[in-house]
Order: sequence, then structure tokens, then C-alpha cells
Amino acid sequence: MSEKTRKTSFKSLFALILVFGPALLLIFIGTRGCNHNFKELDDYGAAAPYSFLDVNGKKRTFKEFENTIVLVSTIQESCPDTCSVSFWHLNQILYQHIRKNKSKKLKQVKLISFVTDGKGNPVTDLKLTEAMLKENVEGYDPELWILANGDARKLYDFSNNGKSLLEKGNQYFGGEYFQEILLLLDKNNHLRMALRGNQEGMVRRMKEHLALLQKQYDKDVKQN
Repeated sequence: MSEKTRKTSFKSLFALILVFGPALLLIFIGTRGCNHNFKELDDYGAAAPYSFLDVNGKKRTFKEFENTIVLVSTIQESCPDTCSVSFWHLNQILYQHIRKNKSKKLKQVKLISFVTDGKGNPVTDLKLTEAMLKENVEGYDPELWILANGDARKLYDFSNNGKSLLEKGNQYFGGEYFQEILLLLDKNNHLRMALRGNQEGMVRRMKEHLALLQKQYDKDVKQN
């Protein structure tokens, strides 16, 4: 090979490195640690053994949801979109995601909303709220988004780092902090995340945490 040919080949190789080098480096970084290394969610302990009546008056208990990931919220029939949680974001970001993937990875995920009077107390007649969901939620499935008449405070009785979800104060909707909170319960009824449901960013974060929990279960299945 002549000196001129070697110089031409070197220049061509150098040009390729300049063009593709960063991409190749990113691919290497992105794949070298591809051993399903992802952050596992903290476990904040077991939730109380809860029970409630659904819209048809049927008693449902936590045992029914064993091996099911459960998202928990409150909802108020008088102002579902402007009260404790952002109903629109709860619907569009979480429920629609669950509904559209219910035959795939999210087939073991449910959303339970305790209907309260705005002050944290249970509403016994759920028909008005059910009618609102049917009218405003695309593909509403009452067995996927379950309305609950029950003691939500018992389920929300968690404290961490000196902060209780049952705190009271004028800064909270209806004076009850728990009404603003979304819970993520794993298949063993353990709390894995609690985030405010009245902010779009927090609802999106909850969707991310749901995905992390699902990945953790997928990893466990592959290892077994």
C-alpha cells in the first residue's frame, strides 16, 4: 500500500470515528450495564387490611386483590376535577394507560377510588359518581376503575420521616391531607409509593413508579 493510499485510508477512518464515535460510545454505555439494573421502589410496609362496598353494594376486601397492583385515590362527586385530585390527569395518564394495556403487562393493575364527601368521610351512594365516570371516561370499566364506599383513612394510615398521610390542616383539601394522595400498593398489599394527585407532574411520576414496580415483578419471574 502506497503512502498516499495509507493517508487516504487513515483520513477516511478518522472521519468515520468523528461521525459515529459518539454514537458508538453511547451504545456502549447504554448496553454494558444492561442487566436489568434499575431502581427498586422502597417498601413502606403493609397497608391495613381494607374493605369497602362497591357501586353495587358488594363487599370487597383486600384479599380479592392479592397478586394485583392497586392504585388508590379519593374522588369527590361534587367537584371531581377541581378538588383533591386532578380527575383529568388521573384518567388520561393512569387509567387510560392501564386500560389500553390491560391484556398485556398491566393486566394485574386496578384503580380504586374512595368516594368522599370532601371532608374525608365516605359517600354511601356511588351512583352519581359512577354516572360521571361513564360520561367522562373513555372505555370506563367498573372492574378496572373501582368506586369504593369505605373507610379510606384506615388505608391511608401511614407515616414516614415524621410526615403522616392523615395530617389535618387548612392547607389541605377539606382539611384532610390524605384526600390529595395517590397510593401505589404492590401485590402483597405493601405501600411502595405515595404522591400527590392534584399535580400533573406527580401523576406522571406515579405512572413511572408503576412501571418500575412492574419491571421488578418481570425481573423476579425471569430469575425464577
